[in-house]
Formats: sequence, C-alpha cells, structure tokens
Amino acid sequence: MTLSARRAALLISVITLCIGIGGGVVMWAIDREDFPTLGSGMWFAIQTITTVGYGDRVPSSTEGRATATVVMVTGIGFMSVITATITAIFVESARRKRRGPEQITLDHIAQRLDAIERLMDERFEPDQRGTDRGDGERLKRGPLP
Repeated sequence: MTLSARRAALLISVITLCIGIGGGVVMWAIDREDFPTLGSGMWFAIQTITTVGYGDRVPSSTEGRATATVVMVTGIGFMSVITATITAIFVESARRKRRGPEQITLDHIAQRLDAIERLMDERFEPDQRGTDRGDGERLKRGPLP
C-alpha cells in the first residue's frame, strides 16, 4: 500500500487525536495542581496541538512538561501534514486542469489523426483524396481538381 498525501493526513490525524486525548488525560492525572479537571487537561492538549497556546494552563511538574513536549511535537507534525495535504490537493487540481504538451501520448495523437481522417472523408469524395500508401506519397490516380 502506498502512502498518499491523503492517507498520511488521515494517519497523522488519528495519531494526533489519540495523543491529544491521551495527553489531556495524562496532564490531568499527573498534574492535578495545574489541571484540576479532565476538561482543563483536554483544553491544554487542544490548544497545544492547534498551536494556539493561550498560556492560561501551563504544566509546572517535570512529568507534565514532558507530556506537553510530546503533545507539542505532535501538534507541529499535524499542522504540517494538514497544510501539505491541502497544498497537494490544490497543486494536483491545477495540474489536471492544464495538461502540458509533454503529457501527450501516442493514443492522443492517434485519436486526433482519426478525427482528422473522418473530417476529410466527410468533406471530400473518396476519389478526390487519393490513396496513401502509408509513406506519405499518394498513388497516382490522376490529377486532383
């Protein structure tokens, strides 16, 4: 299985959600002085992951700061991947809208030649076109009008 930008974003999002919830619970469990409720621990984790960082709740214990570091690094990774995914979607959309000449394949050329041949058949009678031997030279059938 290849890891596309969307799959990477989904994977990082799930990991970030788990670390966010886990970080909020751990902050509440190990640092009850600074985070007296589970909600305050979750609030800290959410604002840290989103890189808002209001600073209204800050861990003071070593364990709390270590947990906060994990939550911070995860938040940075999450925001980076989300930004990269959105950018990749825009770039891919623009690339699809304007296909460059280097992306023209033999199938495209064959389809265009078939369309040209059909148009010529519609506009000229068969005896006016002359027959092509495949090397670009017309067979001598007489002068064209």
